[in-house]
Amino acid sequence: MARAGIDFTLGTRRLVSVPRELATWGFTLEDVLAAALPAAPAPARDGVRVLSAPTTLLPDLAARYPGCIAGGRQDYRRHYIDMGLDHDSYMARFSGKTRSTLKRKARRLAEEAPGGYQVTAHRTPAEIEAFLAAALPLSAKTYQARLLGAGLPGDAGSRRAMLEAAEDDRMRAFLLHAGGAAIAYLALPVSGRTLVYAHLGYDPTWARLSPGTVLQIEALARLFAENTFAWFDFTEGEGAHKALFGTHAAACSSFVLLRPTFTNRTLLGAREVFDAGVAGAKALAERSGALGRIRARLRA
Repeated sequence: MARAGIDFTLGTRRLVSVPRELATWGFTLEDVLAAALPAAPAPARDGVRVLSAPTTLLPDLAARYPGCIAGGRQDYRRHYIDMGLDHDSYMARFSGKTRSTLKRKARRLAEEAPGGYQVTAHRTPAEIEAFLAAALPLSAKTYQARLLGAGLPGDAGSRRAMLEAAEDDRMRAFLLHAGGAAIAYLALPVSGRTLVYAHLGYDPTWARLSPGTVLQIEALARLFAENTFAWFDFTEGEGAHKALFGTHAAACSSFVLLRPTFTNRTLLGAREVFDAGVAGAKALAERSGALGRIRARLRA
């Protein structure tokens, strides 16, 4: 059981998070592809948080918790990569224009960074220690950490979990170095035969040179060469980066199932009204052409 927030977000900025006591029912990519329901946890005091479940199975999920009310639902495509491809076949899936753009981004970084750039791979416990030493200070600069509290976790428990995973060969991590320092990181825990896209971040002062994109494509080249994994899971949520690099996508949903108390009903009602207002404002901004400027300001 854990405390989880019912978030009210505007773009990438969390405005308010109302804590609830919720059990978590999470779905791996293998669960999604098999359209299978893993064991359902007992609800906590306020209910259950469902993460990245197959949208087609939502009635079956809700039936496991009769009397609970659903809310805060987010529907999205869960992007993933078929790692059974070889690297050349994977790259061939991109259009010629996109392949040219990816090469140009890497070439531009190599030309503009003093001494070019280098990518280091981290797998063993000692290598993960070195990865964390460089990546944690870098993570603190990212908008994910500053605005969403979703940077690379540096607490003792998270560090221990990463090192234990490395001891079992269940961790892959990469750093992009330029200008004498690490400027981007990618952390990928391993679940079964699946690489889990847990954390990607980069120094915002290098943003114009697309370090996250460069690191992603460099890391994938090494992972395809390793030829160990079946899938690369971009997990819940949409995003242009995930859509670009994914080869397939599955319809998934995340939501909460709350016990029908007055407080919980009021909270879900407020979240529904807020989300409707945000959707209306977004539609208006899209029509006026202001959406891009608003998103940039929210990330600043």
